[in-house]
Amino acid sequence: MTADRLRALHVPGTPILLPNAWDADTAMLVEAAGFPVVATSSGAMAASLGYADGDSTPAREVFAATARIVRAVSVPVTVDAEGGYGLSSVDLAHGLLEAGAVGCNLEDTDHVRGGLRGVEAQAERIAALRAAAGDALVLNARIDVFLGARDQAAVLDEAVTRARAYLAAGADCVYPILLRSAEVLAAFTDAVRPAAVNAAYLPDGPDFTALATLGVARISLGVGLWRRSRSVIEEMLAELAAGKRPY
Repeated sequence: MTADRLRALHVPGTPILLPNAWDADTAMLVEAAGFPVVATSSGAMAASLGYADGDSTPAREVFAATARIVRAVSVPVTVDAEGGYGLSSVDLAHGLLEAGAVGCNLEDTDHVRGGLRGVEAQAERIAALRAAAGDALVLNARIDVFLGARDQAAVLDEAVTRARAYLAAGADCVYPILLRSAEVLAAFTDAVRPAAVNAAYLPDGPDFTALATLGVARISLGVGLWRRSRSVIEEMLAELAAGKRPY
C-alpha cells in the first residue's frame, strides 16, 4: 500500500481514527473492524517484545515486528518509530521501507541526553528522513513540549515554532502529544493551518467529536487499547491465582 493512500486520509476536521496495534494479531483485529490504516504503538510494541518504551528496543526487532504486521494486513501500516532508535535518518528510512511501512512517527525527545532536541537539529533529522524516503513515507513529527507541562498554554508558542519548523523540513503531519486542553489545541491547530495535526485521544481530554471540531486530521489512541487489554488479563490471572474460574 502506498503512502499516498495514507496521506490522503489526513483531512482536517474529518480525522482518521487510529486504534494503535502492537503485533500481527491486533493489527488484523484493527483491519477486521473496518479501520483503513494500522498504526503501531511504540510503548505496546516494546512491551510485547520485552523492552521498555523510549528507544530501548533494538531497531532490528522493531523492523521485524513491523514486517510481520505488514504481511498480516492489506491496509497501510504506519510505525511509531519513537526517537529513531539511534539510527541515522537514512538507515531509519531504509529499515521502515524494507519492512513495508508507509508512514512513521518521529519524536523530538532525546533519549540519550534527556530533554528535547533543539528545533533546528530535529528539523534537520526530519529533512534527512524526507530526503531518504522521498514520498514513500508519511512523516508524523511528534512534538513533546506538552509532556509534563503543568501549564499547557505556557508552552504553546514553543510547540508552534517546532511544528512550523518540522513542516517546513518535510513533515506531513505534526503531533503535539498529550495536549489535553481544548483551547490550547484549537490555538495550535489554527496556528499551523492548513497542516494536518495529530491529536491523542485522552479520557480527560476532548472526545472524538470535539477533536474533529477543533480541526485535527488524525486521532491516535496510543497505548490505550494495550493498557485496557492488559488490565483485563491481569484481572483474569488474579482470579485464576485465587482458584476461581477466569471465564
